[in-house]
Amino acid sequence: MGNKYTKRYTEEFKRDAIALVDPSGKTVTAVARELGISSASLRGWYRRAKADRGEGQPGELTSAEREELRRLRKHKTFGYLTPAETRQRHQHALAA
Repeated sequence: MGNKYTKRYTEEFKRDAIALVDPSGKTVTAVARELGISSASLRGWYRRAKADRGEGQPGELTSAEREELRRLRKHKTFGYLTPAETRQRHQHALAA
């Protein structure tokens, strides 16, 4: 994860940067250089955007899938249940 010196970009900036890659015919590295950002950052944003549009590599997760996986891992790690999960388990226990 980032440290206190990590540069954060808005979602709008990321969208605008990604939009410059395809129509320009320039490489991700060239666009990143023009914007003064890391080519690794722009490449990651670009790959995620393609995956979200269904144009990613086979098996590549969309943003929604990554978020769901993150949520599931968090709940498993801390043994936390969402209120809906708690209700569901409680109702199941009452029905048994």
